[in-house]
Amino acid sequence: MWSIGELAARAGVSVKTVRFYSDRGLLPEAARSAGGHRRYGPQALDRLRLIRSLRTLDLPVPDVGRVLDEEDALEDVIAGQLRELGSQLAALRWREAALTLLRDCPAGERVERLRLVGAVTAPPSTEPLARFWRRWLPPRLPARVVSSILEQTVPQPPADPAPAQVLAFARLHAFVSRPCVGNDRGQPAAHRADGGHRPAVLYDGLTEAYALAAPALRAGRAPHAGDALDCFVAAYTRSRGVSDTPDFRRRLREVLAADPRIDHYWQLAAELADPAHPTPGAAHDWLLAALHGDIETWAA
Repeated sequence: MWSIGELAARAGVSVKTVRFYSDRGLLPEAARSAGGHRRYGPQALDRLRLIRSLRTLDLPVPDVGRVLDEEDALEDVIAGQLRELGSQLAALRWREAALTLLRDCPAGERVERLRLVGAVTAPPSTEPLARFWRRWLPPRLPARVVSSILEQTVPQPPADPAPAQVLAFARLHAFVSRPCVGNDRGQPAAHRADGGHRPAVLYDGLTEAYALAAPALRAGRAPHAGDALDCFVAAYTRSRGVSDTPDFRRRLREVLAADPRIDHYWQLAAELADPAHPTPGAAHDWLLAALHGDIETWAA
């Protein structure tokens, strides 16, 4: 049996360190001397060395205790630490890009940019953007449809953002956080309860149409008639229970042209999105142009 001082000397640590781990239950004593002093056996030395190795990796004391007491805990603890480090690194990269943005911008713009960037956490949360879309979408949509829409419309902050992307996200955050004006919150007619349609059917169809239009967008092809446009129109006909006719397409073009737009949102989202994945806003514009061209062809 070793005294606390002898154990500390063998492990190359201070008596205070041994006492600290003992008091927290990480280093149980094997016995007490007649005078009530702690005594430790050889296994305590191995345990103390393991504790030091774990603490060298900056594992919190509670996690060290889990690793010591639970046979399979090390893998979970390591995974948790990696997640935390990933979040910390993302925050540092975001802060670096934000500071670079402020350093390099014209002096006259610095206060305004500081206000925008300072309103966003590092790393930024996408919850305000998701909340914006939940308000904007029709009520009582199935959760499956809402989840699919949010996945497409809410851009994720880049893992290693450029200063311009920090500014774009900050502007997007300010856009969705400002107070709504009017009772309809700027919603298009297709979102309103009195539209006489089935919103879930509409949004399922639009999701498919946007996916069909994406290859043409990536390739830089001009808007044109085809499967993507037919699917786009079908989303509206199926949701209303009507047929696809030239007259319906003309009326649909007029309705969509008169709808409120959130082009500013899509312009900022495009700065954050992967170019290989066009935004729904870009796909919608492409399909509207294709619809216009299709109707003009008939008229000619």
